[in-house]
Amino acid sequence: MPPDQPGGAQVNREAGFALLRRFLPYLWPATAPMLRARVVASLLLVVASKVVQVYGAAFALKAVIDHIAIGDRGTATLIALMATGYAAARFGGTLFDNLRNAIFERVGQTATLQLAASVFRHLHQLSLRFHLTRRTGAVTKVIERGTKSIDTMLYFMLFNIAPTVLELAMVLQVFGSHFGLWLVAGTLVMVAVYIWFTRVVTDWRNALRMRMNDLDTGAMAHAVDSLLNFETVKYFTAEDREAARYDRAIAAYSDAAVKNETSLAWLNIGQALITNAMMAGGMVLVIYGWQARQFSPGDVMLVSTLLSQLFRPLDMLGMVYRTIRQGLIDMAAMFDLIDTDAEVVDAPDARPLAVSGGHVRFEDVRFGYEGERPILKGIDIEVAAGSTLAIVGPSGAGKSTIARLLYRFYDLSGGRITIDGQDIARVTQASLRASIGIVPQDTVLFNDTIGYNIGYGRAGATAEEIRAAARGAAIDRFIDSLPQGYESEVGERGLKLSGGEKQRVAIARTLLKDPPLLILDEATSALDSRTEAEILDTLGAVSARRTTITIAHRLSTIVDADQIVVLDAGRVAERGTHAELMARDGLYAEMWARQAAEREAGEALAAE
Repeated sequence: MPPDQPGGAQVNREAGFALLRRFLPYLWPATAPMLRARVVASLLLVVASKVVQVYGAAFALKAVIDHIAIGDRGTATLIALMATGYAAARFGGTLFDNLRNAIFERVGQTATLQLAASVFRHLHQLSLRFHLTRRTGAVTKVIERGTKSIDTMLYFMLFNIAPTVLELAMVLQVFGSHFGLWLVAGTLVMVAVYIWFTRVVTDWRNALRMRMNDLDTGAMAHAVDSLLNFETVKYFTAEDREAARYDRAIAAYSDAAVKNETSLAWLNIGQALITNAMMAGGMVLVIYGWQARQFSPGDVMLVSTLLSQLFRPLDMLGMVYRTIRQGLIDMAAMFDLIDTDAEVVDAPDARPLAVSGGHVRFEDVRFGYEGERPILKGIDIEVAAGSTLAIVGPSGAGKSTIARLLYRFYDLSGGRITIDGQDIARVTQASLRASIGIVPQDTVLFNDTIGYNIGYGRAGATAEEIRAAARGAAIDRFIDSLPQGYESEVGERGLKLSGGEKQRVAIARTLLKDPPLLILDEATSALDSRTEAEILDTLGAVSARRTTITIAHRLSTIVDADQIVVLDAGRVAERGTHAELMARDGLYAEMWARQAAEREAGEALAAE
């Protein structure tokens, strides 16, 4: 599993080349010939732009200066035409560059879309353990940086590095044919020193940049975590504490950002010194050649213009190198997410689950979230098709773990679970989960409408089917009383609804799914007694025609279950019907007596 803050990962040269090889298919997609055509057209426009800038604009300006230096005023019209050609060449370079950007934009956007979609799909394929151990804010930041980096790297590799190399070759050809090898050698030395200096300083800055990114990610994760749990913050009047915590995170990021910007100033100063030293050296060389009558005044302008044009992308080269290095780091972090293997995967020969009756069996099931701390220690439970099994027991006994294992969110440490004789480890996860409905104890809703959240139970459900599910969950009258009805927004994680309302939405969503197997995990824990009675009647009718596993804390809700299993410390302590367990006078009877006493005490207190 990748680290929580992958932005701090180092990317060595070999890893960088491996990332680039992995990145190339997004640049040259095999299944998209039109996108390939756009790439080719963009590269041709790059060549056209550099040709008109080096051979068109620069030589047109040289000709203007040379003719003016001759002093023949009778050629003013010719000189004006040359000046117009110079302006047209400059415009042509700008035109070709912008056409290139417009044509290539679809390639970059498509690459970003494909990459983001593949990461999103993969994250949903990862196991529950991965999501429970990662901060949502940190993961989303990694995805945001990684998907943005591919578009940026596509642009810079194609339209800065490649054109700069092409322009350098053209400039060297002009210098070699017009001014001799000394200017060629000087230009090459300047470029080599510039690249060396840029790389050394940028590598130093990368360490500062990675530190800054780590602090930025941490600050974002703290902020998201705090806002998602704002109710808890208010319960404990911890607003100032959270603000101070966020202030510390932002202050650390601010210090790192200052150091990063300071280092950028030193980089810019060094780059300017190198390029301007070369400019001075090249012009001085041509000026002495002019003194010796080897060169014309226009040659001074030619050298100045070509070096100035070369310096512009070279000035960008430092930023490009930094961006590519940072892009590799961001892409590495994102590809680490993509390369994270799912803990639970379908077997190679997995087949869809075929539910005929819904007979469920737990055979010597052993499991622990951590190897050294087992939760279930060899339980055997059998649920007959169409019957209702209730699982009760003290907190930490492993009740909710059974529901997660039946959904196959985790693989077992030992034993097996079967449905109609089919080992759930040998069937596809999608078909397994499609056959099971759950009403969880802690209901979390999407930040959308009530209708959307109920309709999430089955793709393509009609409005009438959604309303029928709401009636079955006894929430239809509440929804109809809202000004916007089923279009009412529920807020982040459903916080605009009460606990009971959220739970009824969850029940309606499961009713809409209409699965052959049903899990009720404290399904009425947040409801008042009147609503609970209504929903228990509904759930009872629904359970009558499907296999149901009820995980309950309030024993009064499961007295009619066909079988009750009492878990204690990860083992089956007792099993039987309500009457049988009460007659046994064991752990179940003790729990029943304790809850009865609590109810009596509550009723007495309410009557006072």
